[in-house]
Amino acid sequence: MEERQAYIDELISVSLSGSLTPEEQETLDAWMAESETNRKYLMRYREIWFSSLHPQEPARYNEEKAFAAFKSRIDRKKHEQAARKGRTGWKRCYKYAAAILLLGMVSYFSFRGGERHLHNALAEVHIEAPVGSQTRLHLPDGTLVLLNAGSHITYSQNFGVEARFVKLQGEGYFEVAHNARMPFRVQAKDLEVRVLGTKFNFRDYPEDKKASVSLIEGKVALNNLLRKEAEVILSPNERVELDKQNGVMVKESMETAPIEWTQGRLTFQEIPLSEVAEVLARNYGVNITFADDSLKNVRLYGDFSGTEQSLQDILDALSATNRVHYVLKEKDIILY
Repeated sequence: MEERQAYIDELISVSLSGSLTPEEQETLDAWMAESETNRKYLMRYREIWFSSLHPQEPARYNEEKAFAAFKSRIDRKKHEQAARKGRTGWKRCYKYAAAILLLGMVSYFSFRGGERHLHNALAEVHIEAPVGSQTRLHLPDGTLVLLNAGSHITYSQNFGVEARFVKLQGEGYFEVAHNARMPFRVQAKDLEVRVLGTKFNFRDYPEDKKASVSLIEGKVALNNLLRKEAEVILSPNERVELDKQNGVMVKESMETAPIEWTQGRLTFQEIPLSEVAEVLARNYGVNITFADDSLKNVRLYGDFSGTEQSLQDILDALSATNRVHYVLKEKDIILY
């Protein structure tokens, strides 16, 4: 019995980093479903983990200090429970928890300068990709999320225990870990996506006139939050755009292709210059204004590598069309 509990404790520790194998996740799910006691045990373990991190602690925190706080809280909880057995299992958890801390449960692993900020750890986890960067992370259930520049997601600290629910502002690409008994939901201001296991891109920046969902694999159900209507089901290589002004959703087919921004590309296919300006501003952390508002409706094509081409390279390419020119001064750009 003690050996099984020690093994369960190890699985719980490893699950905090989202690194369980499918077989291990099934074992942990089955154990949790055995009783309400087991479910509460898991919840308590997660609370100890998150409460070991001070809400004001910066993202680049001292791993040894954080682990010491985590271990201290576990010891305190154990002493509160009269002569509880299974001490060896807890010691094993210390070892696994230390490994998780070093792997980056709370330390960030972003690309192109992205940062992960965690605030109010006891209630919610808030992760963002600041303007001018992108962030890559794994949720506690193993779901992969890529956040585009100027985006953020929020989820509860008990994510994956009773529900898998995240709030999104901006744009995110999701590769959802399959869990038939617990659907995965992503909610933005205007649109909600519900899935079991799939790959999709969800975009809903506050300043955008439209929200969109593009499905790569699997199947998703979309709920319009602007007006009441039946769910819209998407199949692979289909996309829905929601017009925020009239609340109308339109479904269309799309070519099989990777989501360009996740590959470091900026692709503009006959879109207004006003939207091009918003994308460039978010990705390069600059301010863009128009000397002539009529330029905002000029439509442009372009395909650029955000990792290989500088902002000035892109502006030079746009200027070469002779339809728009620019003045660049530090982080301020005027289009004319």
